[in-house]
Amino acid sequence: MPLYEHTFIARQDLSNTQAEGLIEHFSTVLADNGGKVLEHEYWGVKTMAYKINKNRKGHYAYLRSDAPAPAVQEMERLMRLHEDVMRVLTIKVDAHEEGPSIQMQKRDERDSRRERR
Repeated sequence: MPLYEHTFIARQDLSNTQAEGLIEHFSTVLADNGGKVLEHEYWGVKTMAYKINKNRKGHYAYLRSDAPAPAVQEMERLMRLHEDVMRVLTIKVDAHEEGPSIQMQKRDERDSRRERR
């Protein structure tokens, strides 16, 4: 099955548990349609570059999945209909990177990676 990375932004007035509940909800949607979430990360509340629906901040979440295309389409459709989700981005990848995403790595780890280049 193809590999995907999903990032979505939820409204800022949700609690952390509600935002993490959205991750579980959409993971269940993928599982019900024949896919599986390999890893998920909750990035927390971050300031956005511009306002979306009068919100300056949002809860960011990240999912790595292995799912057929119809399962991903159904999850995206439900995300776009959900009133708490403001933006959705899904990318098809050849392989998932090992370890945590760039957002979850410590700042000094990112700086040391930059020096190696």
